[in-house]
Amino acid sequence: MRHDLQKISLVVPCYNEEESIPLFLERALAVAATMQRVTFEIIFIDDGSKDGTLQVLRTLPDLHPEVKYLSFSRNFGKEAALLAGLEASTGDFVAVIDADLQHPPELLPQMYQGIVEEGFDCVATRRISRAGEPKIRSFFSRRFYRLVNRISETEMVDGATDYRLMTRQMVDAILALKENNRFSKGLFSWVGFSTKWIPFENVPRVAGETKWSFWQLFMYSLDGIVGFSVKPLAIASLFGVLFFFLAILGAVLIAVRWLIFGDPVQGWASTICLILFVSGTQLLCTGILGQYMAKTYLETKARPAYIVKEGKP
Repeated sequence: MRHDLQKISLVVPCYNEEESIPLFLERALAVAATMQRVTFEIIFIDDGSKDGTLQVLRTLPDLHPEVKYLSFSRNFGKEAALLAGLEASTGDFVAVIDADLQHPPELLPQMYQGIVEEGFDCVATRRISRAGEPKIRSFFSRRFYRLVNRISETEMVDGATDYRLMTRQMVDAILALKENNRFSKGLFSWVGFSTKWIPFENVPRVAGETKWSFWQLFMYSLDGIVGFSVKPLAIASLFGVLFFFLAILGAVLIAVRWLIFGDPVQGWASTICLILFVSGTQLLCTGILGQYMAKTYLETKARPAYIVKEGKP
């Protein structure tokens, strides 16, 4: 191998992608063949798949020497798979890409050019449309980005995907962050470095179905908010201060009304509604505090983010 060649590592998380992997590999290798100045390694991370994903991966290294794979002992989630892939990568540049071909491998030459010729540390992609995505999911996704950019100092681009090519320096900076509760979109932004954004049209999966339910996406968004902002705690404190002063004001008004008009306090129904409202707010604030305590609890246990059962490094 010539010493002036540079290596690109493709990190490909997989969960039940038995049908997608051969199609992805065919297109990825075709793109790699057009890039004369670089070599490739393709690292598949089997995140505890329940179909034949692992069986497919076992056959690939013998057919394609540039292919490696790791297989988890169970499903640890996409964030753990991304971390494992980044830690296993050895390339001068590292790309994170999905196996379902919603991230077109044909963008890799343009991304490589953005780093090598234009001087960026990262070239990332963002969707300019959400065609084919349920409208309710698109609505809440846009609301999430608007909210998190209001309450967090870490900017997250609306429509940003995990698909990006990064320099080794940036990857090492991300790996230096040892937190287990990871939200990669936030971590990519938090470490800084200059980033070029490439817009692309949303494309459907080449095979299989999405592994993300609405509830999973909702919980994932909570991870992003809790991981990159403490303002929800401040909001909970403000609720407490607000209701404290409202209680004092209400007591004063009731006392004045009784002293001046001799009017007994009326309105049991409104009182019950007020009690329910305040109680609900207290539970909300307790839940906010609980989210931060839960994340702290999980971090202090210091369990590994993933366990590898087998692999071909």
